[in-house]
Amino acid sequence: MSEAVRETQRKPRREFRNIHVTELMNYRQPFSAIVSIMHRISGFLLFIALPFVLYLLQESIRSELSFAHFQGIASHPFAKLVILALVWGYMHHFCAGVRHLVMDTHIGLDKDSARKSSVAVLVVTWVVVILVALKLFGVF
Repeated sequence: MSEAVRETQRKPRREFRNIHVTELMNYRQPFSAIVSIMHRISGFLLFIALPFVLYLLQESIRSELSFAHFQGIASHPFAKLVILALVWGYMHHFCAGVRHLVMDTHIGLDKDSARKSSVAVLVVTWVVVILVALKLFGVF
């Protein structure tokens, strides 16, 4: 076969190039990647907040007066938003961690199952966060 015939039979190769910072908004991440990135962010948030949460727990159980002071702080709207962010961090990290543990047992590794489980993690996390938000802000 001549060289000209071989070149016409080849499929054109895809061109892979680096994504520039200005093109990041046009790039669509799959749900699995979003869950993975958010899992890392939520873990970092929980790690950074752990000393502060332990200090608040210590102060809340020290005495009745310190508990009343803690209740006053926790009733502020900004504090409620911080609590809600911590609830999101915990719930997302927990649900994504369970997903990763299940995937470590070689269940749900195919593309469709991984996408469904990542969507389930997002849905369960946000349903729980919305319920906690409704309770925190007095709707329930």
